[in-house]
Amino acid sequence: MRKIRFANGEFYHIYNRGVDKRSVFLDDTDFERFLQSMREFNSQKPIGSLFENSFRNKDQLGNRVAKLVDIVAYCLNKNHYHLILAQKIEGGISEFMHRLGTGYTQSFNIKYKRNGALFQGKFKALHVDSNEYLLNLSAYVNLNNQVHKIKNKMIKSSWEEYIDGNNHMCAKDIVLKQFDTLSEYKNFAGSSLQDILARKKLYKEMEKLLCE
Repeated sequence: MRKIRFANGEFYHIYNRGVDKRSVFLDDTDFERFLQSMREFNSQKPIGSLFENSFRNKDQLGNRVAKLVDIVAYCLNKNHYHLILAQKIEGGISEFMHRLGTGYTQSFNIKYKRNGALFQGKFKALHVDSNEYLLNLSAYVNLNNQVHKIKNKMIKSSWEEYIDGNNHMCAKDIVLKQFDTLSEYKNFAGSSLQDILARKKLYKEMEKLLCE
């Protein structure tokens, strides 16, 4: 039984990593598959598989506006991921994460001819209980490659969506509307990185997960 109870309108830091610390994204198509799953499974109306959904026309897809969650920010690393989600309907986060984890694992296992669990048990969740926490967490997630000093391209995050306006998956205005300009947020995010890992009270569970 999960100790945390997800409430509508509240923000949560969702994260997990590969079982036995294994890589869960091996190439660009794996990243794209996970991102596609994030977009298409975020629907209050069941869509079946991504394959089945591919046969629906664009008008049908465009009319599916009722979402399970708001995706505030995300980062996909080679062996783990971070999401900031806000629940929109009762059970929304649990349903979204079930679809995401199950769908991606099935696809990954077929592609790489393997069996069994891909992720390390149930996804982890922390309640983002203050606006300060939310803003600093958005910086941590968006700039996660700098946190881990990852210089290769084996990472995907919502930073480009925040800065360039590309794609429209994230509800980034939840964060950006609190800053007068985009440059102000960029400066804030950069400054936040300097001390974010020292915030033991906010990130001790996350640090334990990543540093074991």
